[in-house]
Amino acid sequence: MKTQGWLVSNPTVRHRIDVGLRTGLAAFGGYGLALLGAAALAAGLPFDFKPDAVSLAVMLGFLLHLTAVLWAFAAATLLRAALGLAVPAAFFGLWLLSLHYR
Repeated sequence: MKTQGWLVSNPTVRHRIDVGLRTGLAAFGGYGLALLGAAALAAGLPFDFKPDAVSLAVMLGFLLHLTAVLWAFAAATLLRAALGLAVPAAFFGLWLLSLHYR
């Protein structure tokens, strides 16, 4: 129990845990957001030639991933960073589901 109190109260350890969690959130959350965004955009963009829609969606997916990484480290708190990635991911997921059931 004393070790756990030391881990929480030590600012250096707390900072390292925060950076590690933000790194994981940026890597995995950003990948998930980019994947959902690219899939939703590829299915929803109104192009007659589908390879063009997929190419544009993949390029925009890279920008989504970059934005997610920047957001994960720019947000004031870890909770705000997680919500900032979860809300757009939910939006893209719902959009993808709505396109699937049309």
